[in-house]
Amino acid sequence: MKIKENSTVLEKQLLDDYKVGDFFLASPSRTLLGKGSFITVPRDEGNDNQMESLAARVTAVLKKAKEQGHANPMVTGAVPFDYKKDTQLIVPENIRSSVPLQDTCTSQLAKTEKPIYEIKSVPEPSQYKAGVERGLTHIKSGHLDKIVLSRSLHLTSSETVNINRLLQNLARHNKNGYTFAVDLPQPETEKADSQILRTLIGASPELLVSRTGLQVVANPLAGSRPRSDDPNEDKRRADELLSSTKDLHEHAVVVQAVAKALRPFFKKIDVPEKPSVIHTETMWHLSTEVTGELEDPTTSSLELAIALHPTPAVCGSPSELAREAIQEIEPFDRGFFTGMVGWCNAEGDGEWIVTIRCAEVEKQALRLFAGAGVVAESKPEEELAETSAKFQTMLRAMGIDAKSLN
Repeated sequence: MKIKENSTVLEKQLLDDYKVGDFFLASPSRTLLGKGSFITVPRDEGNDNQMESLAARVTAVLKKAKEQGHANPMVTGAVPFDYKKDTQLIVPENIRSSVPLQDTCTSQLAKTEKPIYEIKSVPEPSQYKAGVERGLTHIKSGHLDKIVLSRSLHLTSSETVNINRLLQNLARHNKNGYTFAVDLPQPETEKADSQILRTLIGASPELLVSRTGLQVVANPLAGSRPRSDDPNEDKRRADELLSSTKDLHEHAVVVQAVAKALRPFFKKIDVPEKPSVIHTETMWHLSTEVTGELEDPTTSSLELAIALHPTPAVCGSPSELAREAIQEIEPFDRGFFTGMVGWCNAEGDGEWIVTIRCAEVEKQALRLFAGAGVVAESKPEEELAETSAKFQTMLRAMGIDAKSLN
């Protein structure tokens, strides 16, 4: 299936037409809006590793959708960090697409009364720093090269969260990234209440992988600095990041892992020797764009994403040992944070985004997430500050001034 792109007028309309429960993704290449549910990708009963058969289940669902009369089936949704957890992937009844949002979106935040939120850190800053120390112990013992440790902010208000307004603000202020909203399944204890909706929403700067025909792009990010309002200081931080031994090492670990995972699928691959810097409204990141040409045209974007997930940028290295240490150290379930969000069509084309700079929203509550990569040279106070800076993407979109979260 080739996605038909409509006029630039329509792309703004897609954002305006989003309703809670829809699938929305705005990337630098297109804007997608999915409504309704034609078929849901089923779980693999009896298999603890839900990733193991995911590509085959998606292929079967796309085929079934075509047989049942869907003209252009596409799977959309989210995959969690933990491969044992259920995915949230469906074929929408209707998919509309258009050009990228950055072509016409203005940068002004929606003007409205801002609700007052009660904010709780999980873990508390001191506990997070203690967790980083535990991660460093794993690294110094030789068990790990890197571990990514996260924390969350729990925000509650007396008012219902306006998800549409939040999505509008994220889209306006993250024009070069990937703005998304995905309907999430309900916890088992709440499934009887059909009125409860959970939404995964965010603006990620990081492309896990995209496939267009035989051409594949992956864009790992690792190594970060907070932006500064002062132009001279902002440039100094970008230059420092490009020359930082610690951050260059952290970045190289991720790029090497991405290239190693993708190389078996490629006829040819291009991995730049040095990273560049890219920026969001709140952060500088070291970035490397890995490109390649597929050997087998039947390899789908989802198969490539599964081969990469999770990268050391959100988990660590070696991956399985880092995952075990994360579960030991972090006092919460990541859920879909550091998973992936995206789409794949019947021809195998698609885009999969690393689920960062995000929140889970339910009624009057939000759960925000941010993580930092810990390597041997890391300092707990600096990693804590990095997570605080990364929270700003969501907090600014909510109209919250919370510069000091340490």
